[in-house]
Amino acid sequence: MAQQPQRGHTGRTLSTARLARGAALLGGLVLLPLATACGGDTESAALNSDPSKITAAPAAGVVAPAKVEVIAGLTGCQAEIRVEADELREGVCHTETADYLITTFPAEKYKLAWLDAAGVYGGTYLVGERWVVSAKPETLQRFRPKLGGTIRQLRGIGPTPAPGAS
Repeated sequence: MAQQPQRGHTGRTLSTARLARGAALLGGLVLLPLATACGGDTESAALNSDPSKITAAPAAGVVAPAKVEVIAGLTGCQAEIRVEADELREGVCHTETADYLITTFPAEKYKLAWLDAAGVYGGTYLVGERWVVSAKPETLQRFRPKLGGTIRQLRGIGPTPAPGAS
């Protein structure tokens, strides 16, 4: 008597189920790099992937996540905490040379979500591990040797100014 092939819980033969799972896994692995690379901002992706643009913070002596107060101290200010939440802490610094925000996050996923939301507004940010400093580009350039991180330019949405417009 001919033996029938074993069937899995889906009713398909086991070899077909294995093939389907393997194809789904392979498809997911092929699509994963494409999905994670679709940030849309190729300039900042190129900037952030250039090893010469990524440095440790020599003045800080660390690249680990820091507290708002630590980053503020390294930049020469005493931050006034204005947001204290589960997802982030934000402090504002007012100095003679610049005004800026320092935002820290308990997990990298919160920083990524914050950057995604900030992308709507555009702007330039100094981004480290679980922290972001928001300031004018020249201020960020001055802070980068002290703090490390990478400078990211987010495009924003909406119309762009005409050439020559201020």
